[in-house]
Order: sequence, then C-alpha cells, then structure tokens
Amino acid sequence: MQFSIDDFGTGYSSLTYLQRLPVSFLKIDRSFVRDIETDEGDRAICKTVMALGHTLNMSIVAEGVETLAQFAFLEANGCDRFQGFLFGRPVALAQL
Repeated sequence: MQFSIDDFGTGYSSLTYLQRLPVSFLKIDRSFVRDIETDEGDRAICKTVMALGHTLNMSIVAEGVETLAQFAFLEANGCDRFQGFLFGRPVALAQL
C-alpha cells in the first residue's frame, strides 16, 4: 500500500506527517506551481519540497502543471511525476 500527501505546504499538511506516516508520494500544491515562471519564492518552495521528499525517499508529484515552462523547470529540478492541463483536461467517463 502506498500513501500520498496531497496539497503539501497548504492547509493542515505538516512535517510531522512525513515522519509518522508511511508516505510514498509528496504532491506539491498547484498554488506553488502556478507562478514558478515569475515568482522566485514559489521556485524556492518547489525546489525545497522536492529536495525534502527525495531525501526521505519519496516520489514528487507536481499538481497544476499547465505550461511547458512550468514542466521544464520542475523536470530540471527533479520532479518525478506531473498532473495538470498540460497533459490533458478532465473528460466524462464515456469519453475516456
């Protein structure tokens, strides 16, 4: 069984969860991904979350990837997996 911490860095997410739960995936919240092209703070947070997760042997998932520039930055800095409109939009089950 594998667990993921969704929306890491927002709401009730806590570093304590990283120690106490058997987490396999750490998901970077879309609010940090959205402005990585223009915001140094968001770039620093994304890099830090990736480094932290990898140090703890977790795979990193970036949420809300919508542009090639976001994807390029995240991939170049070690992100393992990606979610977002860049890769596909939601569709009805019948279309899937």
